[in-house]
This record gives sequence, structure tokens and C-alpha cells, in this order.
Amino acid sequence: MSLNSTIALVGSESLLGREIRDLAATSDPPLPLRLIAADAEQSGTLTRLGDEAAVVEELDAETLSSARAVFLAGSPESSRKALDIAGEAPDFSIVDLTYAAEERPDARLRAPMVESEEEPPESSAVHVVAHPAAIALALFLRRVQFHDPIRRSVIQIFAPASEHGVKGVEELQQQTVSLLSFKSLPQAIFDAQIGFTMLAKYGVEAPAPLEESELRIERHLASLLGLPGEGEGAPMPSLRLIQAPVFHGYSFSAWVEFEENPGVEALENGLAFGAIDLRSGELDPPNNVGQAGQNGISVGAIAPDRNEPEACWFWLAADNLRLAAENAVMVARQLV
Repeated sequence: MSLNSTIALVGSESLLGREIRDLAATSDPPLPLRLIAADAEQSGTLTRLGDEAAVVEELDAETLSSARAVFLAGSPESSRKALDIAGEAPDFSIVDLTYAAEERPDARLRAPMVESEEEPPESSAVHVVAHPAAIALALFLRRVQFHDPIRRSVIQIFAPASEHGVKGVEELQQQTVSLLSFKSLPQAIFDAQIGFTMLAKYGVEAPAPLEESELRIERHLASLLGLPGEGEGAPMPSLRLIQAPVFHGYSFSAWVEFEENPGVEALENGLAFGAIDLRSGELDPPNNVGQAGQNGISVGAIAPDRNEPEACWFWLAADNLRLAAENAVMVARQLV
């Protein structure tokens, strides 16, 4: 395979980068990757890509321009550097998982799991992968809407520390240990206690406010619900994002009111499809730990609302890193 048919991965040691590396190596056929250093990564480092040895290359114009497409999976700073190198009219396609290119006029929001199969990919050079929580909710709401029209819905989203990368996971781990040892708490990422508690808001010194993520999820979900295809027209839900004291994986509590409640059995039959793993009543409900490393989303614990006859409760779980990486790899395959 020629060099320019490969895909460069900027941020190969980030949590998202590692997930993309795993998917690229294990998918059929494997996705050819070149590993590019980002942030504190050192170029020239020897690592592994699947069963093969690989060298992490330097982030510069030569390594990017010789690739067919480029994944941005490091920090926003490394993504901005790559975008600066690419310029306004890059010779390669960009698949951004960091949202650094979100405001570019040539950027297109992508989520192939949600998009209609008949919809051909645009030739846009910049493809921003939708937020994994938005992808999960779009999969769920569009599938429900396709079978049973929704009147309204209210959804609480419980976010993991891994949405902030390695630093977020480490801060939760360090806080957990410090609390049990009666020591002071590191708060560089959340500027608040996250260990053993739920947060509706970060501290004022947090580098990325929780509200910022909530607004991004709303924007991306609104766009995904408006895409043509099955389930088109599902009404936008009322959302609330909560930071949970968990390392990995999203959980969702969804209340859905229907035009006419079809009942739990009909809902289960309609949801068991494609990227949705339906956990019916005789199975344990999904959870973020059990969903780790799994594709798509899992839905279960469906129960009627005892106080509203036309409504039901749902519980969802999704591996945030896997869901984002899955859609990114699907975009890349369309491009190359």
C-alpha cells in the first residue's frame, strides 16, 4: 500500500487515539495508520500498532501532507497546530474528534451511525465527529420515533471523567485516594470535588466548563435529529448534563412521552436493531462498566411511568471513547 493511502493519527497516545489504534488494527480490512506525536509525546518513540512495531513521527507539514486523511485525537492545542499546518485548503481530509475545527465554515458534523446509508459523504475537507453523547441519543431517539412518534422527552446525561482525557481520569483517581487518606484534593480539571459526588457545575477555575459540553451536545443532537432517513423529525429533548464520579462510559436516564404509548414489549421489539443492544426485561439493565469496549449503545430497564400513562422510562449506556472512534473510523473509510 502506498504511503499516501495511509491515515495520520495526531495524538496517538491519547485515550481517543488509543481507541482509534485498536479499531484500526482489528477491523477488516485493517486501517493503515501513521502515528503522529502531539502535546508531550516524543517523536521517534517506538510503539506498537496492532501486532506491528511503529514509530511515532513528528507533527509537521511533511508528515501530514503525505497522508490521505488525518485524525485529530490529541488536545485542542495539537489539533489547532495541525489545522494551522493544513491551512485553509488542505490537500487531505481532516477527521476532528477534538472539536477544534468545529467553527470552520468548511466543517461538516459527522456521525455515520446516524446518517442515512443512501446519503453519500460530502467532499468537505473537514469532518467533525459529533459528540458521543449526541450520537448515542440520536441513535435512540430516532429509532424510537421511527416506530412510535414521540411527543416530548426529558433526558439526564451522566458524563465520565474520561471525557477530559487522561488528565480527567487521573484527577478522579487521585481525588478518590486523597479523600480516603484525608489529604487535599487536586482540582486542576474540575476545580471541585468529583470523587464520590455528582456535579451539576464545575468550579469557576475549571478550564472547560460543564455548560460548554452541555451546549455542544445540544447543538450536535439537534443537527443529528434533523438528518433525513428513518426517525427523522424526532423532537428535541430537554437535556441536563451531570458530571458523575465514574472513570469511563456515559449513562442516560430518559423519560419519553408518546403520542400513544405502545407498551414495553413493542418498544423493546422496535429498539432491537443495528447499533442498539436491547437489554430486555429478563436481562440485567445496561451499565457503563459493562458497555466498556462495546460497539454502539445499550438500552434497557424500560418501564412505564406510573404517573403518566403515555410515557416510559429508559436507561442507556455507551462507551464514549469507542462510540466516537467507531464513527471516526467509519468517516475515514468513506474518505479513503
